[in-house]
Amino acid sequence: MIQLPASLRAWSTPGFEAVFKREVGSLELSALPLERCLSQGSHVSSGEPGVMLISQSEGETSIQVKAGIFFSSVIAGCSCADDPTPIDRLAEYCELRFEIDKESGATLITPID
Repeated sequence: MIQLPASLRAWSTPGFEAVFKREVGSLELSALPLERCLSQGSHVSSGEPGVMLISQSEGETSIQVKAGIFFSSVIAGCSCADDPTPIDRLAEYCELRFEIDKESGATLITPID
């Protein structure tokens, strides 16, 4: 489980959206369940994801954020010397729900179907 302590501290401030985008955008891609969202390629490509805040709300014990994530994927070939398949990055999009615990900042991330 990841931690989003800066987003937790920024909750209920005008800067929350910017802090959330920066913090999520700086995460390792492997920390996000992007493989489950692939629609064009077969593997998530490296690079910083784009983050778009869609909605936010507060519950008793957590902050819920719905965000759109823009990232790239590739179709993996055999990587042989004579493989004619170029490695092109494909645009991908995924909506994720972030549930940030109000005590610890521990964050559960789930894809939205």
